[in-house]
Amino acid sequence: MICSSTAFAAKEGWTSDYAAAKKEAAETGKDLLIDFTGSDWCGWCIKLDKEVFQHDEFKTGVKDKFILVELDYPRDKSIISEETQAQNTELAKRYAIKGYPTILLTDASGAPYAATGYKEGGPVTYVAQLDELRNAKETRDKGLEEASKAEGVAKAEALVSVLKSMNLSDELVANFYPNVTEEIFAADPKDTTGFKKNYDEKQRFANFESKINDFAAAKDMDGALEYASKSLGETWPGENAQKIALTKFQIQMMKGQRDEALKTLDDAKAYAPESPVVANIDKMKASIEAMKAKAGTATPRQGVPAKPVEGTKDKE
Repeated sequence: MICSSTAFAAKEGWTSDYAAAKKEAAETGKDLLIDFTGSDWCGWCIKLDKEVFQHDEFKTGVKDKFILVELDYPRDKSIISEETQAQNTELAKRYAIKGYPTILLTDASGAPYAATGYKEGGPVTYVAQLDELRNAKETRDKGLEEASKAEGVAKAEALVSVLKSMNLSDELVANFYPNVTEEIFAADPKDTTGFKKNYDEKQRFANFESKINDFAAAKDMDGALEYASKSLGETWPGENAQKIALTKFQIQMMKGQRDEALKTLDDAKAYAPESPVVANIDKMKASIEAMKAKAGTATPRQGVPAKPVEGTKDKE
């Protein structure tokens, strides 16, 4: 038997060979169900596996619809091959994975059309959810076909509707549907739909995040703080300005600048007072003020990271 070494890492019924899975999907007319997991450390991943994936009701419910792909990111690197590690690192970037477990449903080419994660209720409930999510591919394909028959703003509106129907992250749309966005731009040069303005603003914010990540990788907290402060001097939509302010807040906390961090939280709240994040901002302020009261007026040592504050990230 000749098999790719990547296949041995996955559990029974699953493969970790992404290329082979796409080939099989194309030959059988099935879709891919890709599980991005941390098998030896992620609590929700382990729950999902025990409560859903290990059960016959799940296996039977998906066998005629999906090729199951497990992409594991364990702490114990010895449990998967170096080849698999390299493959998984690249795919995590391509699919813009920000938390685990992330479950993506894709067509045979690997283009995602729906995303989910852990869900309570056991295997039967989970399979029912997957069946519902599979409808997004039919909606996508039908919408693309209808858009191909339209022109001008009507075409752009139809394509925007297609992208919205899949409810994918901006990164996934940019990585897997660039042709659709280009068609929208071409069909609606005056941006009647507002899609290009929104798209450009998202790209601008993504560039900000990328630059902040570069500072973090270089452990240049001063540079990151200066860049965040400078960015706040520019004009941003309210919620993006709020996100930048919260980034600045986190940096200040890591530098032990509690008083400055409190002022930044006030700014963050003012940028988008109706944002759902405001409730968490109030909790952060209360937590920091309690820390200050407990510590008196002593200034924390610089360079000591603050305890992560709930509500500042979408996923862990």
